Amino acid sequence: MPAPSESSSRRRVAVVGGGIAGLAAAHALARADDDLDVVVLESMPRPGGKLRVSEVAGAPVDAGAESMLNARREVVDLAREVGLGDELVYPATTSAAIWSRGAVRPMPPTVLGIPADLAALVRSGIVSTRGVARARLESALPRLRSGADLDAVSVAAVVSKRLGREVVDRLVEPLLGGVYAGHADRLSLRAAAPQIAALVDAGPSLLAAARVSRRRAESTGGPVFAGIRGGVARLADAIVAASGVTVRTGAPVRELHRVDDRWRLVIGSTRDAEALDADAVILATPAAPTARLLGDAAPQVAYELRRIEYASMAIVTLAFPRPEEPPVGSGFLVPPVEGKTIKAATYSGSKWSWVAEATDALIVRASIGRHGEERVLQRDDCELVEAAAADLRDAAGLHGPLIDARVTRWGGALPQYALGHRARVDRIRSAMTSVPRVELCGAAYDGIGLAACVADGTRAADRVLAALRSQRTMAP
Repeated sequence: MPAPSESSSRRRVAVVGGGIAGLAAAHALARADDDLDVVVLESMPRPGGKLRVSEVAGAPVDAGAESMLNARREVVDLAREVGLGDELVYPATTSAAIWSRGAVRPMPPTVLGIPADLAALVRSGIVSTRGVARARLESALPRLRSGADLDAVSVAAVVSKRLGREVVDRLVEPLLGGVYAGHADRLSLRAAAPQIAALVDAGPSLLAAARVSRRRAESTGGPVFAGIRGGVARLADAIVAASGVTVRTGAPVRELHRVDDRWRLVIGSTRDAEALDADAVILATPAAPTARLLGDAAPQVAYELRRIEYASMAIVTLAFPRPEEPPVGSGFLVPPVEGKTIKAATYSGSKWSWVAEATDALIVRASIGRHGEERVLQRDDCELVEAAAADLRDAAGLHGPLIDARVTRWGGALPQYALGHRARVDRIRSAMTSVPRVELCGAAYDGIGLAACVADGTRAADRVLAALRSQRTMAP
């Protein structure tokens, strides 16, 4: 193994993982202290993690995350900081639908599936008359009281008790599936559905709190989501260019050890290993590789991390001949009870004008895969394309011949915030305080969206900077 690499006498911070959380952390470090040597170590051939653009029918289309929360400013502000302010765009349409009970039906106003307008729910036909009647019974139930440990109960347990199982199956499940590729019966209410937890805290009922929440959101105005012309994946390269940090791709970190008062990272294969020493480390990797790296330094943290499960999924992007009358809205979600292969479809050209301008085809992104149902992803690419095209034909009347198609597989991509997730993260954070100048960030902890990951990466950078300042003050 070559000797530890020392490019300069400056204090070095190694960021392991070049996804959005790691890149945000590196950018925050570089912006805060010009004297830091910041190096990002990414095992894949390119940085960006789940940000990726694929060309389909001549158009660049996001094959991973395709939008950012505009209402939560962290990621949008970062895009402006790195020079993409003029490239920010907003959806041309946000009207969505749900494929339910044999038809694609317009989605009524909800808060993560909790109806905010029962009359609109009735008109949509998504939930049966009996299901709506069961939801109305909430008014006869005891007033909703907060204070329960909402991290230890599932989303389904609370919502079905208040509004009935059909609201869970037809409204909540497809929305949670779109975010986590998970199931309402297995996901922590507080961790995975904080919007619904806030309704519980607000009381006096889920329906009443949802109405108030929707009115408040609508009064603030402004688009909820934003994108980037040419694809959200452009954000990764823009961060690297603006921050000026060193990014090493194809550099898997295999080991992490304490050596005197620094940290030694072992990079590369066993045949061609390299050691790199750093004053501080940020681990922006998924739970399993993070657990492996912390096995010696923090065995209790590694134990907790190994219990965070992940879901795999695939994005099937298809190009159809553009019909004379394009589909209405931005796309639709599919409840698991429908028994279909796809769990969501986005009409990319309808949602993003820059996609429509780039091709004459109708571009549709279909999502496939839920936690515990990975067998569907064991089909080859051609089979996934055929299954997605068949569902789109049945749901939206889209017919071939296909102009182009691309399958992007994301193995183990989405962490599952199971019951007790918040408590687990608290235990992890508490135990990490005894591991000097090593911080964790990423989707495994406090949110899987781009904004949440940017915020977590920035907080990790702030903690490292504080630790380095403290170390410098205590030095003789």
